Amino acid sequence: MTWFVSTLKAYPEIAIFLALGIGYWVGGKSYKGFSLGAVTSTLLVAIVIGILGVKISANVKSVFFLMFLFAVGYGVGPQFVRGIAKDGIPQAIFAAIVSVLCLAAPIVAAMVAGYDLGSAAGLFAGSQTISASMGLATDAINRLGRSPEETKQLLDGMPIAYAVTYIFGTVGSAIILAQIGPKLLGIDLVAACKDYEQQLGAGADGEGTEWHEFELRAYALAPHSPYIGKSVAELEASTAEGVRAFIERIRRGGKIIEAQLDTVLEPGDIVAIGGKRDQLIARLGPSGREVEDSELLNVQTEGVDIYITNKEVDGHTLQEMARWPGARGIFLKKIKRGPTETVIPVLPKTKLYRGDVITVVGRTQDINATAKHVGYIDRPTTVTDVAFVSLAITVGALIGAVVINVSGIPLTISTAGGALIAGIIFGWYRAIHPTFGRIPEPTLWFMNSVGLNVFIAVVGISAGPGFIAGLQKLGVSLFLWGIFATSIPLIIGMYLAKYVFRFHPALVLGVCAGARTTTAALGMICETAKSQVPGLGYTVTYAVGNTLLTIWGMVVIMILS
Repeated sequence: MTWFVSTLKAYPEIAIFLALGIGYWVGGKSYKGFSLGAVTSTLLVAIVIGILGVKISANVKSVFFLMFLFAVGYGVGPQFVRGIAKDGIPQAIFAAIVSVLCLAAPIVAAMVAGYDLGSAAGLFAGSQTISASMGLATDAINRLGRSPEETKQLLDGMPIAYAVTYIFGTVGSAIILAQIGPKLLGIDLVAACKDYEQQLGAGADGEGTEWHEFELRAYALAPHSPYIGKSVAELEASTAEGVRAFIERIRRGGKIIEAQLDTVLEPGDIVAIGGKRDQLIARLGPSGREVEDSELLNVQTEGVDIYITNKEVDGHTLQEMARWPGARGIFLKKIKRGPTETVIPVLPKTKLYRGDVITVVGRTQDINATAKHVGYIDRPTTVTDVAFVSLAITVGALIGAVVINVSGIPLTISTAGGALIAGIIFGWYRAIHPTFGRIPEPTLWFMNSVGLNVFIAVVGISAGPGFIAGLQKLGVSLFLWGIFATSIPLIIGMYLAKYVFRFHPALVLGVCAGARTTTAALGMICETAKSQVPGLGYTVTYAVGNTLLTIWGMVVIMILS
């Protein structure tokens, strides 16, 4: 054991990986649906390691924290800008108000309880489950000009308060929003979501809320079929509202030809038609007989993700897009939105926005044609534009490093704040011009998760020696104040969402979850609602809330100092 401890002291980099390894392993375990998560588990493991006397340079955490914050901004950029600039304004304003409440409650608790700056910052970070705020709070404390001993004492108190208040911050938020919230507001969540789905064009039986498998079927035209003598374009345009069927290929005289819009159907034709099974039967049943023709039906199809970038698509409904020439031959399977890849219901009046990722199925040539009209095919890749990432962080950090003195008070957004803002700007710009700045999803996950957890590991290791004494000092009262700081903003936010902003009952809890950036709560809400509709209120509020709550880490110190 002595050899192990001395080795960790001599090679502190080993301690970081040890904290990450055990932290991620423990954080991945769950009991009755609850888990500590990687961040809290890594912090607790790091504190134990820190008690052994391991010391790590603070520069290590700064490097990874800048990487993490840039990734955060990059992910929320499109939704953040859309929320401020377009029809997400009410949701953006709501998220800003809730964020202020989330700032005020912990500050009030810290002032009443008499906590020091570090404990106050940890109380805020844990009760609002915004780990990133501790980085900005750390920067702010370091700039106070206190003695090294006092500064260390303040910094050591931060992870203690965070660890104590985080558990209820996570579990309590989910319970308040998903279970208590509907009762307090008198909302039948299932019925509210069904009502909203109908407003978005779903049928009474809920059609459109789930994917119906795309099929390709062959029909021999009846001798007196009304379709004979009509062009492919005429037939496809004459389909009823909500019906999408496309003639892909035709067997004529024993030969197979690719159907063009001006191709006219002739007697004896066998047509391969793609669409939904029930719609095909209803449409072609009286006019022809289904035949087996494996060669005709041997059409190369694929399912791919398309990244929406075209401004002409932005804000249009799926119903509008269905009749768009660029949508011919493809079928929508899934819509993902925002950095959390929130699944959006596929319904006729669901709107598409730049930055959305849609999963479509169809012939390769049709998909390629569609991609030219709406964005670009987001095929899996492992290549990251490292030059873009590095230079963007550099620019943001340099701007954040500028200090402006106002009446003798130094004002700065810090290098961390600069990296966050740079991520927002460049993330939004790439949603419009996706030809540069590619960060594959696995890389973005690494920057987000590992970047934050390395920072947390260093914080925990540094705080280890004083953790026990700090916990004894703060005690149970800190946990109770954490309950207060978590609950009050959420409860007030729910009533504001329903009675002041008058959001649809199906969206009320989703916008609250987004404003508090609690993804776990959104999952519980959608499970309770038996619908993905609450996710429609999550993405804009998450982008605004995540940005402001992170910045609040610095603001807490500024207000209380």
